Amino acid sequence: MRIFLSCLLLLVLLPGWSGEQRLPLLGSKAAMDVRPVALDPRDPARRRIGALTYLGGIELVSRDPAFGGFSSLMVRGDRFTLLSDGGNIVQFAMGADWQPHGLRFGNLPAGPGRGWEKRDRDSESMAVDLRTGTLWVGFEGYNQIWRYAPDFTRAEAYVAPRAMAKWPRNGGAESLARMPDGRFVMISEEARVPRPAWRGSEESRCTTRQGLIFAGDPLRHDPRRFAYRVTPYFDVADAGALPDGSLVVVERRFRLPFRFSNRIMLVPAAEIAPGRIARGQLLAELDAPLVHDNFEGVAVTQEAGATILWLVSDDNQMLLQHSYLLKFRLDRRR
Repeated sequence: MRIFLSCLLLLVLLPGWSGEQRLPLLGSKAAMDVRPVALDPRDPARRRIGALTYLGGIELVSRDPAFGGFSSLMVRGDRFTLLSDGGNIVQFAMGADWQPHGLRFGNLPAGPGRGWEKRDRDSESMAVDLRTGTLWVGFEGYNQIWRYAPDFTRAEAYVAPRAMAKWPRNGGAESLARMPDGRFVMISEEARVPRPAWRGSEESRCTTRQGLIFAGDPLRHDPRRFAYRVTPYFDVADAGALPDGSLVVVERRFRLPFRFSNRIMLVPAAEIAPGRIARGQLLAELDAPLVHDNFEGVAVTQEAGATILWLVSDDNQMLLQHSYLLKFRLDRRR
């Protein structure tokens, strides 16, 4: 009965559709409000969570029907770029007062599909060259990586790596990170290491995810494989590189009736190598009663010598979810 009621709740809350809907695009008149978010609603003064210190956060709200669904983000100085899983772009500047300004809405100039359905523009991950501003976006469904000029002014080229060809249509290019040495790392949301390539038990194989390492621009280099050991019952949502070459991986879990949780993991730099099995160390977990949602994007920045993690959530454009933007400082490693 509980499962039945949960499924009924989902049907009630999901946007009505029969078949694929036309993908809504953000309008030209950008408007967005923000609301402060406490780490612990029961204790607004709380700041510590595992190895992280909470520096603040906001909920992003807009009346634009296409707003939300943010799956990746980029932070350069005080400039923020949020990319949805429907090819929609939200950009703004924001300082210590948490008040966005210079807000701009946009849409990807091109993508792997020629139609206007979500599956044609399912942009799930993003990486940037901070020096040149060049952007790369990973698309699910088509399992492709596209390269864009700075500020998404135009699409330059794309590639469909053979190593990604059999990744699940809705569980593929969920994470993409550009490493300090110029490599790119991608981890599939759900694709496990194939049975012939795994020497362990079937139970252990279920906790693996296929990872790819590109020596440089993914459009110019063939990938080499590695494996990532995900926490049981979790999937990979995004990844970001730290200055020392280690990797922050955001894992996500959904539980009935309607609850998300995220684990923020740290993977040592030495384990991000071809043929290795990378294992993450838990930094922090976001779950009830703390603020929690479907966090799908992470960005790493530096402020006065401190390592900062930004998290953004994908609200799936549903009433029970929220578009959160949270800021943490990495204080220590376990």
